[in-house]
Amino acid sequence: MAGIYLIGILFMLISWLVSARLKSKFKEYSQTPLSSGLSGREVAEMMLRDNGITDVKVMSVAGRLTDHYNPADKTVNLSEYVYEARSAAAAAVAAHECGHAVQHAQAYTFLKFRSAMVPALSIASRYMQWIILIGILMLQTTALPLTIGVVLFALTTVFSFVTLPVEFDASKRALAWIDQRGIVTRQEHGMAKDALKWAALTYVVAALGSLATLLYYISLLMGRRD
Repeated sequence: MAGIYLIGILFMLISWLVSARLKSKFKEYSQTPLSSGLSGREVAEMMLRDNGITDVKVMSVAGRLTDHYNPADKTVNLSEYVYEARSAAAAAVAAHECGHAVQHAQAYTFLKFRSAMVPALSIASRYMQWIILIGILMLQTTALPLTIGVVLFALTTVFSFVTLPVEFDASKRALAWIDQRGIVTRQEHGMAKDALKWAALTYVVAALGSLATLLYYISLLMGRRD
């Protein structure tokens, strides 16, 4: 069990560092007023219109860095600050979340695959840790519980890696659109790109942490068979 604790501590530390850097960058880029003077809400509504999307609402939600697109009810949810702010960071986040709405409207393959996995993943995540714990405790008797746990954990790992192209593509769409539409200057584009890069890194760290943990569980199974 010591191995899984070390893996967990290592990736928790990396995740904390990346998250702290993201918050720092977002705070820095939020202090520079956007030359176009548009708020996050206005940027989002404009990008949706430009892509012919009329059935998606732009909403304000509580918290910081709580921005997300909900395909179930077709809403772009912007944190309170992003919704009202007029900065490069706010424009980047708003356009990124609308990038997901565009993906949904255009049936982007990885987003469809990711959405299809959600029901199975919600069930797997509910029981997975208990099954893995039981599997480790019973490993000397039978490998079946841990094998089932590893299969369930593999599903969450696949999900985390499928999320990566979804996030990268949404950022790519966002940056291309804010440039083409003249929402940002060259300097502001650099800020927006950097903010989205650090946001994407949080998903990369999560995916790698999940993979490392999966490989550890697999090594336990392989060791038992040896």
